Amino acid sequence: MSLEVDWTRPMWPPESARTPSDWQPWLYRAERILPGVLLAVATVVSLGVGGHDGRWWVITGILVAATALWVLGTVVLAPPRLRERPAFALLAFLGIVGLGSVLEVRDITFLIFMIFAFLAAMRLRPTWLAFAALAVTSLLINTLGNGGPVHALRERPAVWITIIVVQTAAIGGGGLLSTAVARQNEERRRMLDDLAAAHAENEGLQRQLLSQAREAGMLDERQRLAQEIHDTLAQGFTGIITQLEAAALAKDEPAEWERHLDSATALARENLTAARRSVRALHPEPLDAATLPDALADVATRWSGRTGVPAAFTATGEPRPLHPEIESTILRVTQEALSNVDKHAAARRVGLTLSYMDDEVTLDVRDDGAGFTPGPGPGFGLPGMRRRVERLAGTLHVESEPGGGTAISAVLPAVPSPPEASA
Repeated sequence: MSLEVDWTRPMWPPESARTPSDWQPWLYRAERILPGVLLAVATVVSLGVGGHDGRWWVITGILVAATALWVLGTVVLAPPRLRERPAFALLAFLGIVGLGSVLEVRDITFLIFMIFAFLAAMRLRPTWLAFAALAVTSLLINTLGNGGPVHALRERPAVWITIIVVQTAAIGGGGLLSTAVARQNEERRRMLDDLAAAHAENEGLQRQLLSQAREAGMLDERQRLAQEIHDTLAQGFTGIITQLEAAALAKDEPAEWERHLDSATALARENLTAARRSVRALHPEPLDAATLPDALADVATRWSGRTGVPAAFTATGEPRPLHPEIESTILRVTQEALSNVDKHAAARRVGLTLSYMDDEVTLDVRDDGAGFTPGPGPGFGLPGMRRRVERLAGTLHVESEPGGGTAISAVLPAVPSPPEASA
């Protein structure tokens, strides 16, 4: 973000800004108090110096009272939005510099009050007018005690012009720089507020996405169970009924009756095993008492022990708790990928890698098996894995060729675990 000067804005930060800096309220209070304090100090010093008659003090007292009333009306009591209007700011400056000049002519100690004219000049717009007002203030402050502007410039023009130019440039340049810094801080604060709002909106969208994914997952799980019940349990019960009916017809033949009864019993046991397997598939048990990397390592170890194929698991990045839907999906994809390797790949080894990144988590499953030509196909293997991942705004990539092994990569958003889930 570059530090650019805006020549259309006043050098003094606007008091009516909707998002002022923490120090600005104190600055505005000091600005309202300062002219009265400077006027009081100048008056006290003038009284202490003395050397004036009664008539002088009467006139000076009237001028001090008029100046105090002007300051009260244009600085102390004026609403912020009125003070920021260019015409009002110019009127306030002219009154302050005019009354202050008259007082300084009467007594040089009122130069103390004239210092406030610099601040009044910095409220003017456009910028060239503010610089002109600063130059006029500098000219009056420095020359009124030395015979006035005309006399001072006629006697020593180079000295007084140099003083006025340097003083005006220093005060005006500092004002422009402070305004640019204040504007930059305001823009940075607005950007941070926008980022915070976008982050909150993104978290809301992620929660909504995960909620929708949960509903879609329930429907998909029902469809999968329906297919599994049709392919296993329903067919098994049909076989049991068929065997029992055949046994009823062969009750006069003990050997045949016993054979049909044994077949029905075997089918019933197979169906019970299939039912238990379906129930276990409904819940990712390995995640109940372990982190995701530990659960995947355990899945790989148990799969390797069952199939005899070495399976190496590696985790990279900084592991952290993720949303339960994300972790459950990664676990299911791992189980399905290993199941496909066991059924189709004839692999000699398998490698699994879980990678934690800033805003993503990636699962890679590679084998050196038979490979295949990727494409659409039936069943709940790769299509089911892809549906699971894409429901959570993720992507699934499959690279394979006949004889060249298979690499599956699932990329999911690293949505952090909600507080209630990690408590």
